[in-house]
Amino acid sequence: QVQLVESGGGSVQAGGSLRLSCAASGRTFSSDTMGWFRQAPGKEREFVASIRWSGGGEYYADSVKGRFTISSDNALNTVYLQMNSLKPEDTAVYYCAKRAWGGQYDYWGQGTQVTVSS
Repeated sequence: QVQLVESGGGSVQAGGSLRLSCAASGRTFSSDTMGWFRQAPGKEREFVASIRWSGGGEYYADSVKGRFTISSDNALNTVYLQMNSLKPEDTAVYYCAKRAWGGQYDYWGQGTQVTVSS
């Protein structure tokens, strides 16, 4: 079993920054991929970014490229999402998730709210 706990959400003005954290406990492997997703009210959940636990292999949605940075700290079993130049359209509940190599995202956190005001 794996537990994922997000933190770091909050309310900021447009142009501001936030850093989200996702602490993992349980069975994780260096070959796992950690992802951040978000869901805005009335919209489907969408992919934001992903990274391998071992580091590297970062992928970003076009909408956040150049503004968001995903990173991992294996020693702390934590994945981060640094969000800069935030826009009102970034407002959503942000979730972290884990998938094994070659598998689907099968573990999800409870989500953390990010609200960006104009």
